Amino acid sequence: MMKVKFDPDADVLVFILRDDPPVDAIEQPGGVIVSYGEDKEPVSVEFLNASARKLARAGELSITLQR
Repeated sequence: MMKVKFDPDADVLVFILRDDPPVDAIEQPGGVIVSYGEDKEPVSVEFLNASARKLARAGELSITLQR
């Protein structure tokens, strides 16, 4: 089950794709960090400076997921 967290103090939006612990992380250009599990599959994606990207604002976060 995917989880979404926003830390307003750090201004980071995190999509947790699965509960496996990350063993490696790679920072992509533009302040995106992808963490990988032991099986080399992504476990989370972090967006730094989320409010500047207009992905999230402190006190206001609404996400709609569609199948």
